[in-house]
Amino acid sequence: MYKIGDKIVYPMHGAGIIEQIEKREILGKIKEYYILNVSCGDMGIMIPVDNCDKIGIRPIVSKERLAQIIAVLGQDSSEMSDNWNKRHRENMKQMKTGDIGAVAEIVRNLTRMDSIKKLSTGEKKMLTNARRILQSELMLIEEIDEEKAAGIIDKAIWS
Repeated sequence: MYKIGDKIVYPMHGAGIIEQIEKREILGKIKEYYILNVSCGDMGIMIPVDNCDKIGIRPIVSKERLAQIIAVLGQDSSEMSDNWNKRHRENMKQMKTGDIGAVAEIVRNLTRMDSIKKLSTGEKKMLTNARRILQSELMLIEEIDEEKAAGIIDKAIWS
């Protein structure tokens, strides 16, 4: 169980800090919830404590692991399907794992692809979401603001 002040990642939403742990009655059942303030976008999320393992909640990664992720952003793009629909499904499957390395690959691949040819609306949305997730974790690990985190990501992709 996490505690107030812990920095965690909610797959598909990003990293944040647990601000409160509360009991709430929803649909006639009293459950305990983490109140997570997501660092990128200033969004609050209620997460049922008993569902954390099922939905893939995890602590933020170490600075050492972050260095590996930044290196991933600078690597060659992965081979992806030419069919945007298949590519979107594969990327969505990767994002749902909550693995920061998978999210970094998606950000790298779609950013570079977007510079060559326009992404579909769905892929643009996915890129925006994946960047936000990666950026939010980077912000918490390095204790920096959104702008600096975005700069680190861009520099790593294009260097």
